[in-house]
Amino acid sequence: MAISIEDLAPDFELVNQFGEKVSLSSYKGKKNVVLVFFPFAFTGTCTGELCALRDDLSAFQNENIELLAISCDAMFTQKVFAEKEGYNFPLLSDFWPHGAVARKYGVFNEERGLALRGTFIIDKAGIVRWSVINSPAEARKIEDYRSALASL
Repeated sequence: MAISIEDLAPDFELVNQFGEKVSLSSYKGKKNVVLVFFPFAFTGTCTGELCALRDDLSAFQNENIELLAISCDAMFTQKVFAEKEGYNFPLLSDFWPHGAVARKYGVFNEERGLALRGTFIIDKAGIVRWSVINSPAEARKIEDYRSALASL
């Protein structure tokens, strides 16, 4: 079951594409967080969505907002993916225990072993203020993120 608006966002600590630990709680009181789950690196829809974020990065990663993208891919896969596509934001590996963070957020597909396309906007207090969950085949609308962030 996915978490709901007004819920306290579950904390986590994952490694980014460089092997550095990143926790949600490290942004508490400092930045709003756009948490983007994606199924797999190097797939068409995932690449397109993350490239759209990359191309408008200042709207999603600045002094008030941090963008964190999460998939169940290994850290090494995330690193190559980020290098190939020029992603200058954290790609976090939910590889082991496989999908543990995606499960906490209710976006893990047990049958396929992947995260659904879930996005959660979390305010500086750690409260979920907006979310959308799409199937692996359905791209999200980046402009919806902008509207949600403007309402914070």
